[in-house]
Amino acid sequence: MALLDKLPRHLFTRRGWGMLAAGAFTLAAAQVMGRRDLLTLALLLLVLPLVCLAGVRLVKPRFRVYREFNPSPVETSAPAMVHLAVARSGPGSGRVAMEERLPAQFGHAPAFRFPSRSASGGTSRYEYHLTSRHRGQFRIGPVTAEFTDPFGLALHRQAIDDGDVLTVTPAAVVLPATLLAGARGNDGVTATRVRANPSDDDVMTREYRHGDPMRRVHWAATARHGALMVRQEESVTTPEATIILDHRSGAFAGGTGTAMPGLPGQDGHALATSGTFEWAVIAAMSISAHLAERNYSLRLLDTGGNPAFLHSPSSPEPAAEEFSGTSGLQSIAESLAAIHLSGTARLRRDGMLRDIAGRNPEPGVAAGIRTPTGNEQEPTAFDDHLMDKLSAHRMRGPLIAVLGRITAQEAAALAPAAAYATNAIALVAVERPAEYQDILEMLRQGGWRAMAVAPKAQLAAVWNQFDQDLALPSPPAPEAGRGAGVAR
Repeated sequence: MALLDKLPRHLFTRRGWGMLAAGAFTLAAAQVMGRRDLLTLALLLLVLPLVCLAGVRLVKPRFRVYREFNPSPVETSAPAMVHLAVARSGPGSGRVAMEERLPAQFGHAPAFRFPSRSASGGTSRYEYHLTSRHRGQFRIGPVTAEFTDPFGLALHRQAIDDGDVLTVTPAAVVLPATLLAGARGNDGVTATRVRANPSDDDVMTREYRHGDPMRRVHWAATARHGALMVRQEESVTTPEATIILDHRSGAFAGGTGTAMPGLPGQDGHALATSGTFEWAVIAAMSISAHLAERNYSLRLLDTGGNPAFLHSPSSPEPAAEEFSGTSGLQSIAESLAAIHLSGTARLRRDGMLRDIAGRNPEPGVAAGIRTPTGNEQEPTAFDDHLMDKLSAHRMRGPLIAVLGRITAQEAAALAPAAAYATNAIALVAVERPAEYQDILEMLRQGGWRAMAVAPKAQLAAVWNQFDQDLALPSPPAPEAGRGAGVAR
């Protein structure tokens, strides 16, 4: 039995290997004893397993596989229920051993038998749970089936579907309520009273609608337009918030990001990331959720003023930069799932992804998923393009910058941007915050509330510190810093 355990299991079963061994022994005995009946038996014992092997390789049962994740996408460390349905789509019968392939980080692959005991209508249904500690996109599946012949001699294992992608988004940290909203209040809505005057009639009136109270009828405008007009005494504006997310490799990993665990594959890729960048991603997700809950519309940009998720493999709309409501927050979460450090050019060599320095990344995020381009360049940092974007939404809400390492020149270029926002907050994620006090002081001189934090810092505690009264100097005119951008 120990010898049988050492034989390949993907060709024959133990019964098949035993029959081949018996055939070889009988063939030797027939040669020694010179008996033709033993020779016939030996040929039967040797040929039958080979015929069965050819049969299971040529006649392949066909199946349909349906896979659904609940919820989808799922947050990190939260369980996702996988609903799997398998149905036979071609002729065949008998029981089949099946297994669901999973990335290593999800643990043991679930195995099951088809058909199941509770099968109905020819479809067998199965359920299992998945939990990921890392964000990303992961290939779940395919289902592999192990077929045997009617005699139980030969084996054949093959994938019966292509698998599906599970998106794991970063989980948001609950942030304490602060005075970030300023005069707009915690609900994010402000009512602006407009005082009517004779020159505002055309602007501050509209046509009468069913249900409007008669006390709001504007008779002068009605006489002038020849139609019943009512006053618009109050307008409600939705506040806006701009978040600058730094994802330059030089700002977080010096061009040598570590790799996230995931699924190796021919078309897979590894996320270029670092501890500080992971902290920045969670911060961006948490701040977005905090503001969206207060009815803010959000705009996310990178340090060059481009859409923050332009190169994110998981982004539903890479070119989008404005988000609002629940759907907008969901889009932000999905976009952050597989966002990576930019400026890390990669080459494919020997079927493995390597960076240009020749280092092998660990197996990365899933096979068959849209991958970053090989020659992504780091965005120009804090130049006129970004300033123009901020100027277009001047004083419409807070500005939050989630940054990595920045130089003194970059801080000088970014400092005047505080003048475009009702509040300006900068979070600088670095390994050694004490070394960045001079940089923070330059930002504070421009009107920012700036803080350097280590990746082990508690985001909620850091966010709460911004609510403290800080003696900030008046920011200079924004034009003073135009054209001072620094390219990395």
